[in-house]
Amino acid sequence: MGLYERFVLAPALNRVCALPLVTAQRRRIVPQARGRVLEIGLGSGLNFPHYDPARVTSVTGLDPSEALFAYARARARGLGFPVELVAAGAEANALPDAAFDTVLVTYTLCSIPEVERALAHMRRVLAPGGRLLFCEHASAPDPGVRRMQQWLEPAWKRLAGGCHLTRDTPSLLAGAGFVIETMASYYVPKVPRFAGYHRVGSAHAG
Repeated sequence: MGLYERFVLAPALNRVCALPLVTAQRRRIVPQARGRVLEIGLGSGLNFPHYDPARVTSVTGLDPSEALFAYARARARGLGFPVELVAAGAEANALPDAAFDTVLVTYTLCSIPEVERALAHMRRVLAPGGRLLFCEHASAPDPGVRRMQQWLEPAWKRLAGGCHLTRDTPSLLAGAGFVIETMASYYVPKVPRFAGYHRVGSAHAG
């Protein structure tokens, strides 16, 4: 774990990802999780307050950044369901097949290096009838905004822990064998448009 990740990036991500405008997007999708949940890119546990404890039996949180787990452990106290933290990347997911009723991914597909491989693992661990829930900023449909995303992305990735601005969420999901059930696509108000276009919805394994 590098000094930049531990003392600069982790605290910055914890603060930025907890902003009210971001939290409002989490509230749109996290309460839909049910049963045994695998959260990809758990980070500092910012989704914990939005789970419905009447619907969730357990949460397994997967993240390669142990620097964020201290925040997550603090936020896990007092929840109405058990939480397990696993320090691993989504591409190296060694969890059992068909072990989860819900896979939740929020603000994470943008930063996974081998995203296609990670999505294949997400599909593998879903139980029959399970759902993938997603909330991601994504490639914008407007040509001018998309050009800005492409121009900013190299520097953005270096500063923001590998985050991409131009990933196309629907195409990635379809390529991994998911079928999108519901999806809302919109710009989040008061967020710069290059980072504000969102895809939020659910999918199942095709």
